[in-house]
Amino acid sequence: MRNIADLPLHGGHVPAWLARRMRRLTRLVLLLAVEEYGTKGLLERLSDPVWFQAFNNVIGMDWDSSGSTTVTAGMIKDALWREELGIKAAGGKGKKSRRTPDELRRIAELYELDPEAYIRTSRLVAKVDTVALQTGYQLYHHVFFLDEDGNWAVIQQGMNETERMARRFHWFDAETFTINPHKAISGLRRDFALNTVSKESREYQKTLVDTVQDGPGRIERELESLKAIAKGYRPLVYYKPRDVDEVSIIRRYESLGRLELNRRALEFARELSVSNYEEFLLLKGLGPSTLRALSLVLELVYDVHPSWKDPVTHPPDPFKFTYAVGGKDRVPFPVEGQAYDELISFLEELVFRHPEERALVRNVTRITRNWRFPEGEKRAT
Repeated sequence: MRNIADLPLHGGHVPAWLARRMRRLTRLVLLLAVEEYGTKGLLERLSDPVWFQAFNNVIGMDWDSSGSTTVTAGMIKDALWREELGIKAAGGKGKKSRRTPDELRRIAELYELDPEAYIRTSRLVAKVDTVALQTGYQLYHHVFFLDEDGNWAVIQQGMNETERMARRFHWFDAETFTINPHKAISGLRRDFALNTVSKESREYQKTLVDTVQDGPGRIERELESLKAIAKGYRPLVYYKPRDVDEVSIIRRYESLGRLELNRRALEFARELSVSNYEEFLLLKGLGPSTLRALSLVLELVYDVHPSWKDPVTHPPDPFKFTYAVGGKDRVPFPVEGQAYDELISFLEELVFRHPEERALVRNVTRITRNWRFPEGEKRAT
C-alpha cells in the first residue's frame, strides 16, 4: 500500500452545490479550531501537511489531487475574511498570488503590524522554492496566513507539467530562510534535487556570496568552458585533474533546465555588496537558470558543492477523513448532499447554540481514533 498522497495534476472544477457546502463546513471547522487552539495553533496545523490534507478530505475534495491545495486554501482564505477570528490570508492561485503584497498591507493595517516585514518574507519564501530549491516544480500557488500577533504560515504549490504531478511546500514562522527552512514538503521524493538551503550547504552559500563579489566576467568564462566540455571539447587550460565525471554532473544540472547567467543580477550583487545568501536570493533578476549556472561553476571549478538531497517529507495520507462526507470524484463514495447538510446542521448547533457540549466532539474523536478504513476502497482519482 502507498501511504502518501501523490497529488497528481487534476483539471475540472467543484460543482456549485458542493462548493456552497464546502464553504459552510470550512467556516465551522475554522471556528472550532481557533476556539480550541488559538490562531497560532491553527497556523501550526495549516503548516502540517497531514492536518491540511485531512481538512481537505473532511470538506469533500479529492483526496489525492493538486486541487486539494488550491481549492481548500481558497475556501479557508474566503472564510477567514468573512469571520473575525484574528487571522487572515493573502494570495492564491495564479494571478491571485501576485496580489499578495497589497493584501498583506491590508491585513497588517488591520492588525497594526509592519507590512514590509511580511512582504519580504513572502518574497523570500517564493524565491527559496523557485530558485534555492530546484526539483522540477514551477510555483503557481502561494497563500500567506497572518494572525494578529504577527505569527505566519505559508502554503504554496508547484507543478511539474511533464510528470503531471504537484508538490506542496509548508512554512511556519521560520527563523531562517536559508538553512532547512521548511516546516514540511508534501509530494513524491525525487532521486536528486538542487538543494542550496540544506544544512550541508553552508560552505556553498558563503563561497557563492564571496564569488559573485568578483563580478560576472570570470564566472561567464568558467561557465562557457564547462559547456564546451559537455559538448566534447577540452580547453587548453583546465583545472587540476580529479576523479570527477564532469559531463554527468553537467547533465544533472541541465536536467533541471537551462544554464544561463543573468549578468545584470550578478552586477547588482556586487554593486549592493550582498553579504549573505538571504540578500542574494532577493536580488532582482535572480532566477533558477542563473543559480544553476553558478552552482555548476562552484561545484566543478571551486570544488564547493550544494546538497543534492531532496528534502521532501512523506506524510501519512489521512484517507480515513474522506469518510466524513465522501469525495468530489466519488472516492471512497459520492458526496451525498443530505448527509452533508446534516453534518453542517449538527456543527452549527454545537458552535452557535450549545457550545457547552463541545466535549462531545472530543469523545467522538476518541471513538474513531483507532478505526481503519477498508484498503480496497482507497484508489486513485
